[in-house]
Amino acid sequence: MNKRGLSFLCSLMAISGSLFAKVSLPSVFSGGMVLQQQAEVKLWGTSDSKGSVAITTSWNNKSYTVKPAEDGSWAIRIKTPNAGGPYSISLNDGEMLSLGDVLIGEVWLASGQSNMEMPLKGFKDQPVAGAEKAVKESENSQIRFFNVPNVSWKKPLYDCKGAWLKANPANTRNFSAVAYFYAKELQEKLKVPVGIIEADWGGTLVQAWMSKQALSAFPNQIPQEQDAANENKNMHTGLYNGMISPIAGYGIRGAIWYQGEQNRHEPQLYAQLFPAMVKQWRSDWGIGDFPFYYAQIAPYIFKREELTPALLELQPKVPFLREAQLKAENEIPNSGMAVLTDIGIQSTIHPPEKEAVAKRLSYQALAKTYKFKNIPFSGPVYKRSEIKGNALTLLFDHSDNGLVLKNKRSMNFELAGNDKVFYPAKVSVEKDRIVLSSDKVSNPVAARYAFKAWVAGDLFNKDGLPASSFRTDNWEIN
Repeated sequence: MNKRGLSFLCSLMAISGSLFAKVSLPSVFSGGMVLQQQAEVKLWGTSDSKGSVAITTSWNNKSYTVKPAEDGSWAIRIKTPNAGGPYSISLNDGEMLSLGDVLIGEVWLASGQSNMEMPLKGFKDQPVAGAEKAVKESENSQIRFFNVPNVSWKKPLYDCKGAWLKANPANTRNFSAVAYFYAKELQEKLKVPVGIIEADWGGTLVQAWMSKQALSAFPNQIPQEQDAANENKNMHTGLYNGMISPIAGYGIRGAIWYQGEQNRHEPQLYAQLFPAMVKQWRSDWGIGDFPFYYAQIAPYIFKREELTPALLELQPKVPFLREAQLKAENEIPNSGMAVLTDIGIQSTIHPPEKEAVAKRLSYQALAKTYKFKNIPFSGPVYKRSEIKGNALTLLFDHSDNGLVLKNKRSMNFELAGNDKVFYPAKVSVEKDRIVLSSDKVSNPVAARYAFKAWVAGDLFNKDGLPASSFRTDNWEIN
């Protein structure tokens, strides 16, 4: 073949290569998505082009160029403006791909187990309070959800199947109730688009949401990697691999989390695992210690007919799991906990008051992340105790305006002496402190509040926010 013919063939191959080149994106990058405002958000994908991928953003008509690696993968960070839209993003590697109806706003990850997964339509025979009205009034294109399908996998996955959906009565009924009410609260207060990436699955252990690296410090916790699905959704690392890995790095402001019931048998281990999970997620996202707000599990107890010997043995450990979550607030930087001691339902693990949970999470975000002034975000938090004679006095943070007992009396406080036997305490409120005494405890050394599997919490501050269950002792779990 002469040089002219060879040149023509090479030109034809180059043209045909560009015609068949195809830039591909994970499903979380698609039309209708919400990108985090005022950030350098990460965008990634693949291309079979041997050239470069050109990316243009319509909000500033700026162009970016990235050259794929040998395997076709590429990643780049693009700058986003103040909230607004809709905008478009075009990607061209020889073939054009355009993403339309892109909003810029606030993006949050919502994750956990069934109390986060519980949709507005509720579970069978377990409704969500106020859901019917909420669904009817949910038309709002400024709120959008991306739901990661429930997948447990034996190695980290690159992508998942999903789509961005707008809030409207047809879609919202299937959104996480907690995440929807949270998004609604933020959207109303901030007046910007809000996007939620929902990744949750009922009845799951925290170990399943942790990466291999996060579990490396815990012996016998890491399964062998394989390119296959797990039969058991609670296989360690499985939900991280199948549901977090595909979205890790997507630009977010922060995360909300509602999980813990499945780990109630191992509160001491949970106290170590939970902060390790958060630390690893933050490392994977690569945007620093993003806000992480979580819900403490609500009090509950199984129905009498459901109480097996194993469950009976488990019940005393439930308040210790709540304690582990309380202590995690000091272990996890830039975090906050929504206390739910007052909204539990004795016979169900799924309390219907999901809007209250969401609002308490939103108070954390509005006050701490968005710097709104005069938004109380915490109930009373036990600080220290003082013992004088036969009385024990409890002092609290977040009680400057005073403390309130819901029914002006409480049976949730207990006192113990050196024998470690707790008795119901007489309770008096003195502005910002609680004074306890008992005829059966002449020399008190320890106090507990609401420290049982099932209680109806009744201690609040004047801002109307409840106190967590707590104890002043550090006696070992029986």
